[in-house]
Amino acid sequence: MTTTPTELPPLSDEAVGRIEEAVFAQIAEERNAEKAHTTAVRRRARRRGWLTAGGVAAAFAVGVLVTPAILHTAGSVSAGSSGSSAVSAPYDTSSGAKPLTGATKELSQAAPGSVPGASGGSSSSSSSSNAPRDVIRTGSATVQVDDVRKAADALAALAKQHGGFVESQQIGSAQTPVRTDGGIVPSPAGDGWTTLRVPAAELDAVMAALRDQGTVLATTVGTNDVTAATTDLRAQVDSLTASVTRLTQLMSQASSVADLLTAETALTDRQTQLQSAQQQLKDLESQVAMSSVQVTLVREAPTTADPAGFGDGLAAGWKGLIVSLNAIVIAIGFLLPWLAMPTVLALVLWAVVRIRRARRAAAAARHDG
Repeated sequence: MTTTPTELPPLSDEAVGRIEEAVFAQIAEERNAEKAHTTAVRRRARRRGWLTAGGVAAAFAVGVLVTPAILHTAGSVSAGSSGSSAVSAPYDTSSGAKPLTGATKELSQAAPGSVPGASGGSSSSSSSSNAPRDVIRTGSATVQVDDVRKAADALAALAKQHGGFVESQQIGSAQTPVRTDGGIVPSPAGDGWTTLRVPAAELDAVMAALRDQGTVLATTVGTNDVTAATTDLRAQVDSLTASVTRLTQLMSQASSVADLLTAETALTDRQTQLQSAQQQLKDLESQVAMSSVQVTLVREAPTTADPAGFGDGLAAGWKGLIVSLNAIVIAIGFLLPWLAMPTVLALVLWAVVRIRRARRAAAAARHDG
């Protein structure tokens, strides 16, 4: 059995136009949808890129600007907070956390401007108000002596006798060269000074012993209470020592180069602060333990002996005559310029008078003739 194909009815131009418009509209919608999807994907990718770049830039800025301030602030953590942080720093390796994370968080939370050991120093000072105080005692004196160099040697022996030493000394500050038959030689030693360091308990005894060296013209004894300064420095030393120990442990447990560099920078800063505090404390304790005595030595004014015989009297009279003649010569030299002017005026006046008299005599002779 043969099937005759059914022929499609012919399409009008309007139907073809509608079909083409529908096909083109569907193609346009698909393209618009695909373009919108692509644009949205690109926008999301671009947004993620900007957010990532912004996060990286912000992290870099924080690392450059904030980290030094945090490290500097960490150097001023109090003794109590340093001790507690050293114990409570999180080192939970089982959870996979980095060893420096807790320390960095702790440093960032430190109160800015805090002084190491400030709270510890105040509590210790309040609890030990009856403890011996740190007082610096100093003394100074001016002593008149016959021989400055011998007196300086005697003062050195005095300081050694009381357990001290000579810190500095200068003798003959007023020396000037003089000419003698043997040439130019230094003059006898002039005034000088010496600084002694003696135990604080021996200061009064040394000041009293200065009377044996000569005539004491003036004395001064001063005191300076530095208890607050030494207490604060001791608290700083304890706090910084604990901080150095803690940062040393952090360096040994650092898991990255960045953490190691951060800990090393903080450790260097703490060690510098620790050495400075230790040196200041050492200087103050040295001044408290050893008092300073400044002694100024002056020579006694020389006295002129009275003439003891005919020869001394003759020499004194001759010297007096020479001095008087010198004074007369100086007076004459001073008066000569003043006497010259009246003399010149007198000579001029005498010449004028003489000329007038001569003219009058000549006129009288002509009149008589």
